[in-house]
Amino acid sequence: MQLDITKLNVAIDKLLEVTENPRHRFLLQAFSRHRYLEVAGRYEEIFAPDMMSDNPAYHMHADRINANLAGQEQVKSLYRMWAETNQSIFYVENEEVAVADHFIATVSPLQQQVWGKALTANKALSYLPHAISDRILEKMLNAKGLKADENAMYLYKTVVEMIWPYDDRGRLIGEDVWEPEPDKAELIKLDAADVLTTQQAAMLLAPLIKPLPSFDEVVLGTSRQ
Repeated sequence: MQLDITKLNVAIDKLLEVTENPRHRFLLQAFSRHRYLEVAGRYEEIFAPDMMSDNPAYHMHADRINANLAGQEQVKSLYRMWAETNQSIFYVENEEVAVADHFIATVSPLQQQVWGKALTANKALSYLPHAISDRILEKMLNAKGLKADENAMYLYKTVVEMIWPYDDRGRLIGEDVWEPEPDKAELIKLDAADVLTTQQAAMLLAPLIKPLPSFDEVVLGTSRQ
């Protein structure tokens, strides 16, 4: 399979090359850092005071599912579970990114690793990437005459639209994730050789994870006292 985790933020990097507005540049850098940290399993760093608001709200919509996560603890629990089960791994390609003063919007084909047990463990929403619904999973498995293998990893392929809102100081307020055509999603069982672990992703992404600059210095042109 031709999947490269180091290409995760290519579209963000390209937009940064032509973006001059200091606030927009800060948001794009924060966005890039967040995604690298998430995939690398370094989720604790996402909740740094200069990156995340005190009470983030995540809204995930797909098929008949409307999932909401409120507060840092709920969001952190999701990231922790994904990291521990190698479901923090996702790939994007041909992504389109737009930035405004208080949000970043993206549209992209997305592929995320899914643990087989997550497909059978009572279908608890917290085990599922983004907002996969029971009905979608059942339909995809039945179409191939398959039953979920709890010991296997799968690749969930879909198109996702996202808006990430930010507060006045460039801290993430939450995520709004929308899967417009869930019936067109694909579920592919991965060979063991094609599974990327969170630890492997962390090693590959470490050289790309850069410190976030000071908001006061780069956006406001001042230093915090």
